Amino acid sequence: MIRLLRFVLIVFYFLAGCYHFVNPNFYLGLIPDYLPYPSFINYVSGGLEIVLAIGVAYPKTRLLAVKGILLLLIAFIPSHLYFIQVGSCVDTTFCVSPWVAWIRLLIIHPLFMLWAWSVRKTP
Repeated sequence: MIRLLRFVLIVFYFLAGCYHFVNPNFYLGLIPDYLPYPSFINYVSGGLEIVLAIGVAYPKTRLLAVKGILLLLIAFIPSHLYFIQVGSCVDTTFCVSPWVAWIRLLIIHPLFMLWAWSVRKTP
């Protein structure tokens, strides 16, 4: 089961990272206004997701990559809060009910962290 969770995590973060480059506008509206250089932040976070996904695939770098994913998820918390502050809607391209945004922050985000941590060990 752990191998399946690890495989899905690798694919998930790799594809999510690629999507930062394929459709940067999707993420740009989620970056808080008070942060400078939103395009740079978008591309760096996408690149990190790709690199960390690859790192999880290799036993020698797995623990470090998982810790990197955890740090990245922590770094994304201001984006989740910002999304809630702007009414859970960004440029009419990504809109959800406010309660969904709260669930995303308080339940789904920690589950992503738990998921990453659960695949850290090399069998």
